[in-house]
Amino acid sequence: MGMFKKKVRVSNSKRPELFFEEEFWIDTGALYSFVPEDYLEQISAEPAATRRLVLADGRQETRLFGFCDFHIEGLEGSIPCPVIFAPKGSLFLLGATALENFGVEVDPMQKRLKPFLAVIGGFLAPR
Repeated sequence: MGMFKKKVRVSNSKRPELFFEEEFWIDTGALYSFVPEDYLEQISAEPAATRRLVLADGRQETRLFGFCDFHIEGLEGSIPCPVIFAPKGSLFLLGATALENFGVEVDPMQKRLKPFLAVIGGFLAPR
């Protein structure tokens, strides 16, 4: 399948003037986006909790977890997305929750993100 990158602007949700832009690998196999902790420290992003993770090589690790606003190149809006504080030197990965927050799916053959219609469950209330 076609691996590809997208430029993402990552900003502090409480202080949007603090941001960085970087190329992120699209990783539908990752639940959360992975951002090296030194970049998150640069924008004063604060962890909200920890998450226990299984890494691609099978190791388990507990990492800090927080939220930042993402703006993905070619898509509308700046949307809060969950992030894992990854070790320094890690790859930048754009995970499935960020893609879902933006309402896009991956077209690996065309190497692009394309919008999808969100399905909302439930029933209409009786009148």
